[in-house]
Amino acid sequence: MKTGAQILLECLKKEGVDTIFGYPGARTLLVHDALLDDTDLKHILVRHEQGAAHAADGYARTTGKVGVCLTTSGPGATNLVTGIATAYMDSVPMVALTCQVTTADIGNDAFQEADMAGITRPITKHNYVVTDVNDLARVVREAFYIARTRRPGPVLVDLPSDVLAAKIKPNIPEEVTRRGYQEKPSLNLKQIKRAAEMINKAKRPLIYAGGGITLSNSSDKLRALAQKGSIPVTHTLMGIGIMDPKSPLSVGMLGMYGAWYANMAVSQSDCLIAIGVRFDDRVTGKVDSFAPNAKIIHFDIDPSSIRKVVQGGLPIVCDAAEVLEPLTELIEEKDRSGWLEDIQGYKKKGPLPRPQRDHLVPHEVMEAIEAVAGDQPVVASDVGLSQMWTANYLPFKGPRQYITSGGLGTMGYALPAAMGAAMGNPERPIFAINGDGAFQMNCQELATCSQYKIPVKCIILNNGKLGMVRQFQKVFLSSRYASTNLDADVDFCTVAKGFGVSGIKVKNLDELHEGLKKAMEIPGPVVLDVAIHPDTYSFPMVPPGKESTAMIFDADEWEG
Repeated sequence: MKTGAQILLECLKKEGVDTIFGYPGARTLLVHDALLDDTDLKHILVRHEQGAAHAADGYARTTGKVGVCLTTSGPGATNLVTGIATAYMDSVPMVALTCQVTTADIGNDAFQEADMAGITRPITKHNYVVTDVNDLARVVREAFYIARTRRPGPVLVDLPSDVLAAKIKPNIPEEVTRRGYQEKPSLNLKQIKRAAEMINKAKRPLIYAGGGITLSNSSDKLRALAQKGSIPVTHTLMGIGIMDPKSPLSVGMLGMYGAWYANMAVSQSDCLIAIGVRFDDRVTGKVDSFAPNAKIIHFDIDPSSIRKVVQGGLPIVCDAAEVLEPLTELIEEKDRSGWLEDIQGYKKKGPLPRPQRDHLVPHEVMEAIEAVAGDQPVVASDVGLSQMWTANYLPFKGPRQYITSGGLGTMGYALPAAMGAAMGNPERPIFAINGDGAFQMNCQELATCSQYKIPVKCIILNNGKLGMVRQFQKVFLSSRYASTNLDADVDFCTVAKGFGVSGIKVKNLDELHEGLKKAMEIPGPVVLDVAIHPDTYSFPMVPPGKESTAMIFDADEWEG
């Protein structure tokens, strides 16, 4: 006989879980008590439940496994919501375990009761309330199955405390299926042949690839497709690392804060091969003007993503891991040197800016990080200017090296996500790149890093402002800066010291190189407070509502 709490842990181990990120409360008592006797599961005590969700997210993105977070009922559970929504928007496999009041108290406004199934229904792939301990093992196994298959996403399991206390002889199912749920779509070979014919006839084909390539572990297959057909590749924010940036076929990141030359390549393409993308508004700009000369082929595992934004084209519902090989076999080897030369011309005409100033500028910071990061770093960046600077200037040779909140744009993501990534990748150097505003949203997780000696190198690009919002105010509101000045002169090195973490202050390029070298020599977590001029922004950018090629390279270019 085992309690529901013990059965829960047995199910987690059967799913290959080794780490849980959580925070205890009255309703988790039995689970945390059972964890004391379990040597196979490591529980990381975060300092805020949102940190648990982001840590599980970072663990999942960088390992490809399902991340797990655990909280108590009421506010403990509701504090997961932002992290769950972050994972949902970016298709991250996660199981959120929220403990709950007893089944008899559900619906009675009991102390610390919250309807987590209702609250999270729009931001989970599926969710459960377990009201019978006999269903517990099946539900937990189903939750992992759903979270990791098809288009991945978060699943929530709500666990009333009486279910966790109940004792039964466990019967954990070996096979997991769910009626009406198709794990993978069937390949439509006729559509794949049509796609190959379109590609073979194209003179200026372009692959537009995204997070679906990473999620399906298909970057090598994508590179083989591009190589055989001499087809250049542009990628989304979620697709960073699927192409080696030094490859002659790599066109870099497209979109609102991407490269002008990538957007130009899209505009001049006659066949756009979209794989594992959803035509996000930050990519397309004005939809009517996106890829105006191209026939579009859209490969995606989620049929709801096809023709949702861009109408027409050839739709193919498929798993990228399964479709790329047969597509590669069907396409012809082509000499597309003229098209590749055109793209090289765009790169020369409108490169990413690398200005020289008497103060630190973003590309210098990223080059310094690259110099100490090695070949296989994991970098989590926060949202805002630090995100765009990292995405554009720090090269990543492979997938799952760069993680960020793409769809939801969650500030405070980087530090706890890097913490989770470090637990899943103990042999790799781990960096969190933050703005000073975003860092202050979850800086309490430095205490978690200190307690467990998690070696996150946390780099704060400190401009004393909420930089991206300030950029919008400068460009579009005539420099009327409302509520974006973080006037409190926070000493982040002192903050770090208070959490038991080493802190290094950096004011210039020489100090940056020295500080990074020192940080890498320190075995545990380190904070680097790097001074950035407040008027340093992310250009080029596409003004909202404008076509993607109408980028401005400076605030003074905007004329409304």
